Amino acid sequence: MNEKFFDLKKEKQDRMINAALKIFALKGYQHASTDDIVAEAGISKGLLFHYFQNKLGLYSFLFDYSVRFMLLELSACGGKDGDDFFELWGRMEGAKLLVLKNYPYMQAFIDSIEEEDVKEALYATEAKRGALPALREEILSHADLSRFRPEVDVERMKIMLGWTVRGILRESFRDGTFQPNSMQEEIDAYLRMLRKISYHS
Repeated sequence: MNEKFFDLKKEKQDRMINAALKIFALKGYQHASTDDIVAEAGISKGLLFHYFQNKLGLYSFLFDYSVRFMLLELSACGGKDGDDFFELWGRMEGAKLLVLKNYPYMQAFIDSIEEEDVKEALYATEAKRGALPALREEILSHADLSRFRPEVDVERMKIMLGWTVRGILRESFRDGTFQPNSMQEEIDAYLRMLRKISYHS
């Protein structure tokens, strides 16, 4: 982590982080420019390069920071054996949405890594790319899967839920309607519906 950067006032740190998260999330590594980032943050390019040597250094820092931040929040979601699958999923989404209140584009930035095809960006994030999926799987490993109907494929359910949540997030950014609380309500509605049709009567 960049210790010099953390000597800045928190407001300025967050302004720079949020600007970079937004530009990288929306444009990808290759098309994101430091000109766009400094314009979004309202700072000089010299200041950006004082703390981050180049675009790759900033990108690598952002990914490390994002993963650490999300891991910290998600670690509080750990359950006990026999927990309800959909309740666990809802707790994880709630933890992510708490993060998004301060860093709205953080999850979109993390998601964008899966579609990244620039080798240097992939290499810079390689070491920690599996950390969040591993923690989510560990949390869900406590779910009582015996409650599912036999025809329900739980692994496909996870994939479907992941894409559903990602779609809701993308749509809210596209429409300019992103609000963590209303997004939580929409996710909870999907989880309630899926619980009704997936569990034994």
